[in-house]
Amino acid sequence: MSATLNLPGGAVTLRAGPAPEATGDWTRTAYAAAHVVADPLADIDPWLDVAVDWDRTLAFRAHLWSLGFGVAEAMDTAQRGMGLDWPTSLELIRRSTEMARAGGHLIASGAGTDHLTPGPDVTVDDVIRAYEEQCEAVEATGSRVILMASRALARAATGPEDYARVYGRVLSGLQQPAILHWLGEMFDPALEGYWGSGDHMAAMDTAVSVISENAAKVDGIKISLLSAEKEIDMRRRLPDGVLMYTGDDFNYPDLIAGDAEGHSHALLGIFDPIAGAASRALSQLAAGDTDAYHETFAPTVPLSRHIFKAPTRFYKTGVVFLAYLNGHQDHFTMIGGQESTRSTLHLAEIVRLANAAGLFTDPDRAAARARIVLSARGMDA
Repeated sequence: MSATLNLPGGAVTLRAGPAPEATGDWTRTAYAAAHVVADPLADIDPWLDVAVDWDRTLAFRAHLWSLGFGVAEAMDTAQRGMGLDWPTSLELIRRSTEMARAGGHLIASGAGTDHLTPGPDVTVDDVIRAYEEQCEAVEATGSRVILMASRALARAATGPEDYARVYGRVLSGLQQPAILHWLGEMFDPALEGYWGSGDHMAAMDTAVSVISENAAKVDGIKISLLSAEKEIDMRRRLPDGVLMYTGDDFNYPDLIAGDAEGHSHALLGIFDPIAGAASRALSQLAAGDTDAYHETFAPTVPLSRHIFKAPTRFYKTGVVFLAYLNGHQDHFTMIGGQESTRSTLHLAEIVRLANAAGLFTDPDRAAARARIVLSARGMDA
């Protein structure tokens, strides 16, 4: 089964890749940060209001669980802070956690301070109260907390000691150990200087100190700095029992495979669009076939680097575009109108690279849907 598209640089024939399937137990814990499906027929102003297609959104989470992944809920891949507000996030967490608990699936959910608008009058104590409010709400659903980086804390903190105070206080009140999330400024410019320093290595010193002082309350940390070297350095400094979850959408195959001194687990946005390939690769790694593992992941890396290219915060557009092409939703509409954040040429290259990675299960459908989007943007595909 195949279909041909006329793309910039020449025609490309879309071919069917392997059907996604769960293929065995894994030696790594792997969360996929899942996107949200918008309701395109809601009578709202997309820049101001949120309307979620709950059936499609939850069906996609069932798809991820069926492949063996845990779901990282209401994170930046779900457009948290870029269209998804806190009340809707909490409703999403409630619904997803109910499904996860009923099916015995793994879930962890984002708790942050996004209902608190950063400003000159916001204090560190305000940040603590905001974190505690969201953490209490998330844990009340039964989900583990992913403690998201806070824009308000980045603005209110005067130095590393404020981060130590906030995280120590918030972690001490949790029922379950949390996953911390260090989201780099390439994903969110408002987080520049997180942990009290614009130097990532100095910031890492503070983060490791905070984790060491609160190790009993920390399951692990996800870092998204797009630097394999920094992640490995931090991984080797973590206390025993605290996991490193890679958030590096550029270097994930080598970081997950690891080295003689350790490996990373995963909490990745790219696992949303490449779930089928990632499931196969993780099963191959568990079976000890590292060559097959790298062969499966290798063609997904150029796609991931393209989807997450600068400005990295707009990567969600590529994630949702691929969900549409692969039949997980019936439209290419995003909350907040975020479908407009990438160029037509960018989307066309996603088609080419996803095809090279064998991600299309139905080439005819993918080609037909790509034509709809690209032709509406002025391209004769």
